[in-house]
Amino acid sequence: MESSSGARVTCLILRILTFVFLFISFFVLVTTSQTVESVKFHFNNFHTYRYVLATIIIGVVFNLLQIAFSLLNIVKGATGTILFDFFGDKFLSYLLATGTAAGFGLSVDLQTLDPDDYFGTFFDKAYAASALLLFAFFCSAAVSIISSFALSKRP
Repeated sequence: MESSSGARVTCLILRILTFVFLFISFFVLVTTSQTVESVKFHFNNFHTYRYVLATIIIGVVFNLLQIAFSLLNIVKGATGTILFDFFGDKFLSYLLATGTAAGFGLSVDLQTLDPDDYFGTFFDKAYAASALLLFAFFCSAAVSIISSFALSKRP
């Protein structure tokens, strides 16, 4: 993908960081639930949080595939699949961005319906999962920029 070995290693590190943020975000989101009196909130009750979970799962799977290709390219010293990396990085970045926006948006909207802050822990976990997804997006966007430079240097 990248032209220099430094850029290849940088992309690999950023992809690993993306995976770590996605992995932690997955477990934070899955454990997001709270019961107050007889009312139970669980992330699965809301379609938007299900979308956020789907973006995390797709992101983890796709990112693992890209990590494997990056390791293979570093070991073999090959330029790899530049177009796959370019379009894959764009796809992953946009997917993570939409998941982040959906998670933050729903959390803000639901929190306005709870003025007494009965479900504060629920919203804190939802915000934490969305924030980790945002950090994963930042790492993925950085890799996307590096892959754009690599494509522009392609003969």
